[in-house]
Amino acid sequence: MRIEPRPLPDILPFLGDMPPLLTRLYAARGVASVVELDKSLARLIPFRQLKGIEQAVDLLVQAIDQRQRILIVGDFDADGATASTVGVLGLRLLGAAHVDYLVPNRFEYGYGLTPEIVAVALQREPQLLMTVDNGISSVEGVAAAKAAGLKVLVTDHHLPGHELPAADAIVNPNQPGCAFPSKALAGVGVIFYVLMALRARLREMGRYAQTPQPNIGELLDLVALGSVADVVPLDANNRILVHQGLERIRAGRARPGIRAILEVARREAARVTSTDLGFIVGPRLNAAGRLDDMSLGIECLLCTDAAMARDMAEQLDGLNQDRKSIEQGMQREALAQLKDLSLEAMPFGLCLFDADWHQGVIGILASRLKERYHRPTIAFADAGEGMLKGSARSVPGFHIRDALDAVAARHPQLISKFGGHAMAAGLSLPEANFPAFAAAFDEEVRRQLREEDLTGRLLSDGSLAIEEFHLELARALRHAGPWGQHFPEPLFHGVFQLVEQRVVGERHLKVVLKSECGSIKLDGIAFGVDREVWPDPGVRWVELAYKLDLNEFRGQETVQLLIAHIEAR
Repeated sequence: MRIEPRPLPDILPFLGDMPPLLTRLYAARGVASVVELDKSLARLIPFRQLKGIEQAVDLLVQAIDQRQRILIVGDFDADGATASTVGVLGLRLLGAAHVDYLVPNRFEYGYGLTPEIVAVALQREPQLLMTVDNGISSVEGVAAAKAAGLKVLVTDHHLPGHELPAADAIVNPNQPGCAFPSKALAGVGVIFYVLMALRARLREMGRYAQTPQPNIGELLDLVALGSVADVVPLDANNRILVHQGLERIRAGRARPGIRAILEVARREAARVTSTDLGFIVGPRLNAAGRLDDMSLGIECLLCTDAAMARDMAEQLDGLNQDRKSIEQGMQREALAQLKDLSLEAMPFGLCLFDADWHQGVIGILASRLKERYHRPTIAFADAGEGMLKGSARSVPGFHIRDALDAVAARHPQLISKFGGHAMAAGLSLPEANFPAFAAAFDEEVRRQLREEDLTGRLLSDGSLAIEEFHLELARALRHAGPWGQHFPEPLFHGVFQLVEQRVVGERHLKVVLKSECGSIKLDGIAFGVDREVWPDPGVRWVELAYKLDLNEFRGQETVQLLIAHIEAR
């Protein structure tokens, strides 16, 4: 792992009366104007720039006026769960009489609006079928729904394939011809925009002449959670949505389900950050879709009773503990497959398969291996009937969905289906094709990446001066975000004296440090550290990459370094 300085523009922008450090941090993350730091809802990109939004609203107004049965078909991850919840709650707020949801069980039906899930949906006798966080690739599923006489509204954010489904309306900022400037909306962000457009149309129609218009801002805690958990880039527009949602949570106005998940995880709502949404709430919600049925997660988010929400949050927490145990076992098995390979002999594009691996956890396994070996990685599990299901994770500079597209173009018979983003994708293929696919994938990665691209690097925002290790700066950094994908939390580096080190839990390293000149003492912690990289007991100097954070213990706040990388000097 190498530490490199984060690039800065030649001329720093003027961002108003702001401390120089914050100006530098924002400039390094592409902020060019103080306007980009305005996180008020008034700064959101107007919904009218979304292609298909007017047709979508036409369908929904008709459904509301005719009291049609609307069925929302969601994805089985945190983005899909929050999008389904926002869709149900938002449409009810805006006057829909019959709104329900359906989430395909990933082990029975796979991803998206398939003909098989349409058959299940028809048992509910809907008149309008609406997808959230899926549907842009569901050509056959939409055709099946249309053949059954249903109206179909697709809302999605994934990249489209070569053919679009023949839906009555499609809202997706990534569809061809859409001029919406932010292509980074999560699925939950797309449905929130649809609700904004629907409320505006109803207002224009005079629906709120005698009554206050519904406050769909009540749903922003869900929008923030889904956006962060889906790891979409936090561009200026998404930062507004996430900031506003975090403010609701901190002010005690979150959904009971979100509050319950935070309580079970022993996180204080008033101090919640985007990191908590991504690493604490999101995984517990995702555990339902990974191991069981995402309906539990959605019901927790929909729930209005605090005691019932708490019970469901505890079930989600239990599923997440099971997920961790399964993941650790799979990781040990994957490392055993690779133990005899040196980094030099390892494929550039890593493909691994074990017949006993859990379909719902291969995505996390691929992420862990990608982080460890710094190369595009695909983990496969047995999907039954001679088929494998794969989950792919990529490294910066390698577009994983486009790479799968290139493999499919060169070898048309290898992959049965695929889809995804630049950094994550999913695919299915016959088990007999696995060796040939692994070779073809490695060939494609080698075509695009060089060996030096496969070494991990950390981009640092520089070193902090001794006088900057204080609570005020730590608090300012915590609230200067929200931080997340493509808008990373500030990371600093420096050399420190290692005064003390001990293991807490099973894999966490707690240290006491002194500044290089020895004038101040600091606490630090590294979570989930591999034992092989812990400093030897005799080491006295270490180089760290770290985040400046706050630690609260018995009502007292102190500065703490969250260590991302530690290396003996």
